[in-house]
Amino acid sequence: MLINQDFSLDRSKYIGGSDIGAILGLSRFRSPLEVWMEKTGKETKRLDSLPLRFGSFAEEFVASEYSRATGFELIHDESIYVHPEYSFMSAHMDRFVLEDSSSSSSSSFPARILECKTANPFSHSQWGEPGTDQVPMTYLCQCIWYMAITNIKHCDLAVLFGNSDFRIYEISRDLKLESTILKKASFFWNEYVLKDTPPPVQSEADCQTLFDRGDPKKCTEAKAQTLELIKRLQTLNDEIDKRVEEVSSIKQVVMSEMGEAETLTIKGRVLATWRAPKPSLKIDSKRLEAEHPDLVNTYKIPVQNSRRLVIKPVD
Repeated sequence: MLINQDFSLDRSKYIGGSDIGAILGLSRFRSPLEVWMEKTGKETKRLDSLPLRFGSFAEEFVASEYSRATGFELIHDESIYVHPEYSFMSAHMDRFVLEDSSSSSSSSFPARILECKTANPFSHSQWGEPGTDQVPMTYLCQCIWYMAITNIKHCDLAVLFGNSDFRIYEISRDLKLESTILKKASFFWNEYVLKDTPPPVQSEADCQTLFDRGDPKKCTEAKAQTLELIKRLQTLNDEIDKRVEEVSSIKQVVMSEMGEAETLTIKGRVLATWRAPKPSLKIDSKRLEAEHPDLVNTYKIPVQNSRRLVIKPVD
């Protein structure tokens, strides 16, 4: 049975469909650590931004195109649904789908879920043929998540690429994959969120987020393994420097051959272009500060810079 909750509930108390891909390390936009920061109240996600507003605006259009293409009636339910066994797992569906349009919306049980997306027209390689379940993994997991919570067996994912390519993908419930996802979500919640222990970092940005402030009084003795890694890093940096020099030398040859020409071709095919971009405008901050210091001081705000990692040479 579906457990209906108020949509205004605090996101930090639940794992939602938009979180699960990041928790599994599949998202290009968020890491597990960022989700953990939100759920533990260490960082509040901004709920009003241009991408979010556009997504909300485009959702209505994508849903209407889906209804037009399929003839199915849609239900827009603003509620949050909570998993019957796991009280921290929630779902907010874009739409519910009624395949039998002859029945009234109030008495018909949804046949499937509809998830609405917009995508960059250059991201086609990440998607399969329409009608299949070949969608980006983070979206697949989101659909699996919604089906697990609602006990609905089918989820359609409607996506609009740019403003000219509309597709519908069909995802069926996979109990084995569902079980794996729920187990990983449970582990994340119980071991990291409830214990207030951060998940393993996955990037330098994660390290900056987790350890954003340093203590000048603290000093840590390096492990033997860390010393070897630093030596390896130096070797890699030396190789990078050599490659950068080689790249620069090649560019110099190309630029010298082109001279004043803006285009380099071979048998009519363009190999390179060398053009000045359109002029851009910027504020002359030094002049502004010299001529209007009082005005500049009014708009100055303190900026906390990120910590900078500097590796010293090791013999």
